[in-house]
Formats: sequence, structure tokens, C-alpha cells
Amino acid sequence: MKKALLLLVSYAVVGGLGFGAGIYVLPILTAPAAPLQAALGAAEAAAVYEAKLRRDLEGSDFLHWGEGTVHIGPETIALVGRLAPGPNYRLYLSPEFVETEAAFLRLKGSMVQVGAVETFDNFIVPVPAEIDPSQFAAVVIWCESFEQFITAGSYR
Repeated sequence: MKKALLLLVSYAVVGGLGFGAGIYVLPILTAPAAPLQAALGAAEAAAVYEAKLRRDLEGSDFLHWGEGTVHIGPETIALVGRLAPGPNYRLYLSPEFVETEAAFLRLKGSMVQVGAVETFDNFIVPVPAEIDPSQFAAVVIWCESFEQFITAGSYR
């Protein structure tokens, strides 16, 4: 009986670790190729605003972080940098800078979701015509699947 319980617990632990590793690795394996340098350069040249992403934000940790420069233009928002890999990331524009999950959830109703972030080493997200980045002050990367704050940067 004791041996069966030990086996059951060990299988549950190994299964849990495998599941966790799968959640972390799957987005990396299925991510499309990062945008080409020429496309990033064009997005940077068209940018009106710039935001810095830092790893040391209050709501970031060793699994949820971003670093680099976000270039915000009227037609595209591009990151030249890196994000911690994860599933179902979304790019939001916020009326004010937030750096925690609680602050994000408090302001989510006044934010606008720009689109999906599908790559972790640089990205370009098209800005829908109905969104005017000049009406906002910050960019936020948020994981929809786990309602987890990833990173943010202020641009106004």
C-alpha cells in the first residue's frame, strides 16, 4: 500500500512537471519566425513614440518579463527586444502605465487590445485603423490564458 501511494505521488509529480514544461516549451516550438530586420527598421522609422521594457517591474518575475524598445506608430507597434516565452500573449494600450496584475485588471476596461503577440524575439503587431495610439500612454503585454502580467512600458 505504501509503495503504491509513493508511486502514485511520484507519477503525479513527474506528470505535473511535464505538463508545466509543455506549457512553457509549446509556445516556443509553435511560434512563427521573428520579423525580418528590414520590417523592424521600417516600423522603427515610422514610429511616433518609444517605450522601454524592463525586467525589473514589480509585476514581472523570472518567468514573466520583457526587455527592449517598443516602437509605436500609427500603423504598427514593434518590439526590438525579447519576451519570456508563454502562451496567448496580447498587446494592450493603456491610458496609464501599469506594472502589476492588479493595476492591469483595474484599468482593463479603459484599455484597448491591439492584437496577438506571437513571437518572443522581436515582434510587429499591426494597429487596427480604429485605434489611435496617441490617445494612450503605455503598452502592456498580458497573458490571456493565465491572466498574468508580463511587462509594460510608458511612452507618453
